[in-house]
Amino acid sequence: MLAQDLPAVLGDASRVLTAPAVVDRLSKDFYWYSPVLRPALESKRADVVVQPVSVDEVRAVLRYCYAHDVPVTARGAGTGNYGQAIPLCGGVVLDLSRMDGIEGIGSDGVAVCEPGVRLGVVEAAAREQGWELRCYPSTIVKATVGGFLGGGSGGIGSVAHGGLRDFGTVRALEVVTMEEEPQVHRHEGDAVHEILHAWGTNGIITKIWLALAPRVEWAQMAVAFDTFAAAFGFGEQIAVDTAWTKRLVTTFEWPIPKYFSPVKAICPEGQHLVFFMISADQSDDLRNAAEQVTGTVTYSGAYGGLKTMPLLSDYTWNHTTLWAIKHDDAFTYLLCGFNPSRVREQMTLLRDRFGDEILFHMEFMKNGQGTVIPGAIPLVRFTTETRLNEMIRCCREHGVFVANPHVNNVEDGGRYREDHVQLSAKRRYDPKGLLNPGKMLSFEPESAGVAGSR
Repeated sequence: MLAQDLPAVLGDASRVLTAPAVVDRLSKDFYWYSPVLRPALESKRADVVVQPVSVDEVRAVLRYCYAHDVPVTARGAGTGNYGQAIPLCGGVVLDLSRMDGIEGIGSDGVAVCEPGVRLGVVEAAAREQGWELRCYPSTIVKATVGGFLGGGSGGIGSVAHGGLRDFGTVRALEVVTMEEEPQVHRHEGDAVHEILHAWGTNGIITKIWLALAPRVEWAQMAVAFDTFAAAFGFGEQIAVDTAWTKRLVTTFEWPIPKYFSPVKAICPEGQHLVFFMISADQSDDLRNAAEQVTGTVTYSGAYGGLKTMPLLSDYTWNHTTLWAIKHDDAFTYLLCGFNPSRVREQMTLLRDRFGDEILFHMEFMKNGQGTVIPGAIPLVRFTTETRLNEMIRCCREHGVFVANPHVNNVEDGGRYREDHVQLSAKRRYDPKGLLNPGKMLSFEPESAGVAGSR
């Protein structure tokens, strides 16, 4: 039925995709980072993929799907790791990648864009006009703005500007509802939090007002240390000191750098590394500061945009996990936040308990209160789900926040709002529960069984 009806609904059969291999590919994301999610989600797929190019087309598709009780799962570029964009109940994958326009970048440094535009495109356009993204994931070249808002959190730039939900980075957004007659609602200010990081479960984002930062001329630097304690200490020193203008401060415990095969020349055997993006005019000062604490600069160079070679950010945030999995698919990861005043104690407790089952990869970031904290995306050597859950439990017992990347729901993924505004929005905007069903566990549809019946 869908393959026959939707071309007429959309008015263009070429953007209703039914080829099994294509539908399968566009029904998947990077869920396979998790050995728990891999077997649970590998068989899930949509019935059809639809690629709208306008808000009117989005509304037409949702109108049809509402009338016929068809589940709809929104998709950007599919770079998420929790299975956010994987349809659990078949139906339609709404691929928004063709809604990829930038309406403009204002003199106030706010970019107005469609959800399918890639973050790298926004970064390039912004830098041409004297601005740049405040924060972005290591998947910037592929990831879309809408996908980042729906399922992302932070990334490069977070050490200076916080995460995606901090300090008004998302100024406003428009969202289409899943109702008999889909409506377009604008959320601005604090109201954006009703929609952010809800995995497309409570509305389809169709327009974004994204605050930028003034452009900085950046330099890159890699610094090696004999001990992880020295590497972490130096990274922390630079990250928390407001005198430094930085975009990235990442610390890697050896042997993690061994897995960065394209840049092995700057990763000396047995050395623990810190990767930086620092203001170019502070590059010499950073070198001097590193050498004063027995650090060895193994690479220093200008940042010339996303085509810079090497691009050190390609080895940070969750790209670190990707390089490790390429080396050994027994690796997986956690997403953690350490207490700045207890971080060394917390790391010691975890090392004493789990040995080299956990390898420390630390990303410094500013939290919503303006404090720079040691976040972490540690590598984990996976053996069993029981052991992985034991590690998560141990982290939490010792005050380490964990956003569990081995679950496939909004609530347990670590960014669910305790004030339940995301749930409230879903009740208003998706009463039947047809948007990405199964991903918001606390929601009960008005018509029981509709979304889960396929």
